This record gives sequence, structure tokens and C-alpha cells, in this order.
Amino acid sequence: MSVLLETSAGDIVIDLLVDYAPKSCENFLKLCKIKYYNYAPIHSVQKDFSFQTGDPLGPNSKDSDGGKSIWSVLSPTTAKAFLPEFHPKLKHKERGTVSMATTAGLKDPDQRIGGSQFIITLGDDLDYLDSKAAIFGKVVEGFDALEKINDAFADSEGTPLKDIRIRHTVILDDPYDDPPGLIEPPQSPLPTPAQLATVRIADDEEIAKEEDQEALEMLRREREARAQALTLEMVGDLPFAEVKPPENILFVCKLNPVTQDEDLQLIFSRFGQILSCEVVRDKRTNDSLQYAFIEFENQKDCEMAYQKMQDVLIDDHRIHVDFSQSVSKLSDQWRGSENAKRKKRGGGGWGGIQDLEKKRQYRAEVDGIRKGDGRYGMVFEKGGRKRDRSRSRSRSPPRRRERSRDYDRRRY
Repeated sequence: MSVLLETSAGDIVIDLLVDYAPKSCENFLKLCKIKYYNYAPIHSVQKDFSFQTGDPLGPNSKDSDGGKSIWSVLSPTTAKAFLPEFHPKLKHKERGTVSMATTAGLKDPDQRIGGSQFIITLGDDLDYLDSKAAIFGKVVEGFDALEKINDAFADSEGTPLKDIRIRHTVILDDPYDDPPGLIEPPQSPLPTPAQLATVRIADDEEIAKEEDQEALEMLRREREARAQALTLEMVGDLPFAEVKPPENILFVCKLNPVTQDEDLQLIFSRFGQILSCEVVRDKRTNDSLQYAFIEFENQKDCEMAYQKMQDVLIDDHRIHVDFSQSVSKLSDQWRGSENAKRKKRGGGGWGGIQDLEKKRQYRAEVDGIRKGDGRYGMVFEKGGRKRDRSRSRSRSPPRRRERSRDYDRRRY
């Protein structure tokens, strides 16, 4: 029982584990048979981790419904999701593991439901995906294609700069009877107008080497940062790889060593209510490290202080003010709540439905995501508001932001 995926990165042959995941394998095979996956974009590429595909329009299309199961395609009154199998013997141990992308059910959060989207791993020992993605196959040929996808330049959302798409699907062996109403198209259908509208740079279009070098370098750095953030999330140092720093905390540096917490709080309190003000000190000598964090109750007060206090003299030192890039407090709160849960239930480690739902709820609180939008993410629903670009441009250049992060690491 095998399927050949012809992609713009190369051919990929998948062996299906019908004995362990019959429902997921039937869904995948029949979707391939009706050419549902044709021209589906490959997205959410995370180097040495995984990529995702199976949505005919992809996550960047406003018209996308996230993808449907074969039973929903054949009968529109049927729910578009189904319950995939999670066999205890199947783990994300090897590169090329193929699994259904799932999300928590709306009626029962303890259930995982899937539609058409699936994941292929690009690294080994990814137990983080166990119990979150339902394994139903493995890649047996086409690892060169996986390597091309792994090395592709992608934006901050993991979408390749140059389109990578499934061009065609060929069923090599199908043990299942066709469900009622299934009609196999006589030939591969052409892309729909909605699919063509999602094209950024066509997979057969050549990119001029002299063009976009700066953009490619920026994408490379973003991709590297994203991979590092994902690593921190997997080991528990970040609650979520794309967590954003709070916007009501100021980072203040170049302080005079004699400046005290009370001095800063008194000076900055004229802009609004301050929740905390701390000059960071050496743990051994208690000497000031000449930087501090000031947390305001309101974001607007924080922005006003940022605008007014740049290069102001305090104790004969001209200070520098920036918005904090630290998420350490958020991580500490996250770890604290999770550690308390582990002690209560007498267990340890990450993963499981409760941890996943906590992360989904956490992201909803931070990014303002609406629940139940019908989309199927790899592990979490995508979305969230973006920072105001005009304000972002008025902030410090990248070099100063990197300095702020270095200070944050020394603090926590």
C-alpha cells in the first residue's frame, strides 16, 4: 500500500501503515485518488523538524477551510473532520515519518481530529509530535526531495519563498473499496483560480541571483531564529515558539551604578502606574549591572515613557530606553504552573492533551486568536495580531535589540 507524491522538489514515495492506522490510510488514499492534493502548497517548513501540506489552498488563502476528509468531500453534510488513530507503537523516531495534522475537538478537547492535512518529519527523534500528530505512513523513497524542502528559504510563517507544491498523486497500491459517490477523474485537473491566486513565485520560475540577496539573507536569519525558538519550546524554556514579548515593559540601560530602584520608579512614575521596577544586579557582589526593567500597568504609558526618556540624564549618565524583548517572566510563570501540575499528578515531562491545550489557550490569550475557526494547524491554530509596523520602525535598530536580549539572558 503505497502512494507516489510528485512534487516540485522531487518525487516522494510513502508506504502506508494500514494495519496500525486503517482509517487515516483510507482517508489519505482516497483523497489522493480524487486528486484532492493536486497543487496543494507545502508550508510550515521548519528546518530539521517537519513540513506540512494537504490543504488545497494553503494557510495563506482567506478562502481556505483547512481541508476536508474524504467523507466530507463526498458528502458535504458530513463533518469535515474525522478521528485518526494514535497507535502506541508508532512514534516520530525517523526522518520521513508521515502523520495526520490534528487539532483538539470543539465538543471534546481530549479528542484529536484531522481532515486532509498531513505532516512529514525532517528530523529524527521528534517525540514532541507524539500524541499530537497521528502517524499513518513513512517515506521510503525521495529523501533528496525532503532535503530540498528542508533547505528551502522560507518566510517567518514557514512558507517557502519559491512555491513548493504537490503536482500529482499516483496510487501504487490501494486495498480499500471506494466509498459511495467516489469518482476518479480521468486526468489530473488544472489548478483552480483560487489556487493560482496563492502563487508567490512559481515553482518553475527562476530567481535572478543578483536580486533579493538581502531578502534571502533576512529570511535565512528569521528561519534560524525560528528553529532556535522551537528548540527552546521543546525543552520547556519557552511556552510557545512564537511567543511575543510584553509591550508594557521598558528596558533601560547605561545607568549610573549608584542609581537605585526607587530612583527610577520615582522618575518614570510620572508617565503612569508602575507595577515593578528593578535594577539588575550581580548575584555575587550585588553591584548594579547598569540596566533595569520597568513594567507599566498600561501599554500607552510605556510607549509615552519610551518617547520621552530617550537619552535623558539620570545621575550624570545619559540613559538608553528600549522596549523589552524578554519573555523570561512569561516562561517562568509557564514553568511554575506546569511544575505545580506535574507535582500534583505525580508525573513529569512535556506533551499530552493537557499540555497542548494549555499552550493553545496561552497563545489565544497572547495573540487574541478566535477559537473554532475551522482550520487545522500542525500542532496549534495559526493566527494572531501583528505588531504595528509604523511603531516597530520607530524603535531601536536590530543591533540594539540584540544587546537588549543579551542583557535579558544575564538577568534571568
